[in-house]
Amino acid sequence: MAFNGTWKAERNDNYDKFMEQMGVNVMKRKLASHDNLKLTIHQDGDKFTIKESSTFRTKEIEFTLGVAFDYVLADGTEVNGSWVCEGNKLVGKFTRKDNNKELLTTREIVGDELVQAYSYEGVDAKRFFKKE
Repeated sequence: MAFNGTWKAERNDNYDKFMEQMGVNVMKRKLASHDNLKLTIHQDGDKFTIKESSTFRTKEIEFTLGVAFDYVLADGTEVNGSWVCEGNKLVGKFTRKDNNKELLTTREIVGDELVQAYSYEGVDAKRFFKKE
């Protein structure tokens, strides 16, 4: 249950390059790098509820580990996939509906931060969140 709580984005590493690889236009990339994203995570066994709040939208998603679901990224990209738990790390494997390419993402607690890592078509990025 280490993920439980509200986490605010503090900094990014290679996030603009990752978004560019995902096909996000330059204007949306500039806005996204300053989106004030907050994740409110609640875990109950294998079930997760995550509220994403940013400058652009507020969205709540619910999922169960190992069960595929549809999701729409902030830029409108539609994906399908699932999260699994590998040790203390959440690992997400998602397939884009528009081109069938795979987006990998992980979430793990490192020290006092939630680190969300992304990998798409050879480009890796990270976002770092602090607990509020």
